[in-house]
Amino acid sequence: MTDMNDPVPPASDAPSADERQWAMFSHLSMIGAGIVTGGWGGFLGPLIMWLVKKDTMPWAAEQAKEALNFSILVTAIVIAMWMLTIVTFGIGGLLAIPVMIIVGIGALILNIMAAMKTNEGIAYRYPVNFRIVK
Repeated sequence: MTDMNDPVPPASDAPSADERQWAMFSHLSMIGAGIVTGGWGGFLGPLIMWLVKKDTMPWAAEQAKEALNFSILVTAIVIAMWMLTIVTFGIGGLLAIPVMIIVGIGALILNIMAAMKTNEGIAYRYPVNFRIVK
């Protein structure tokens, strides 16, 4: 007979603690890489995580791919806004700068939510994302 305080064994398809941790790092690496590169290279962290873990940890690799796709989308928006500013000789910055601030804050919030969910073992899907890397 089992005691009520005994831990419940994890389901066979549940990600291990190590996989959950790598998945969390994949989402957080977008923030770190974005800070290091000044915002344009946020995709580098998830890309490296995906390349390193794609053969050994399928669940973590799937989450890294999700983070990579989201970071590519955010990077594309930032580049488009800078191009708008350059092409309009700075006038487009009146629109581009607020858009980049809003996108940056939204990406930060979604990255933190994704990191928290994946650390709990829940697969996270960004609400707005283009799945470029499949």
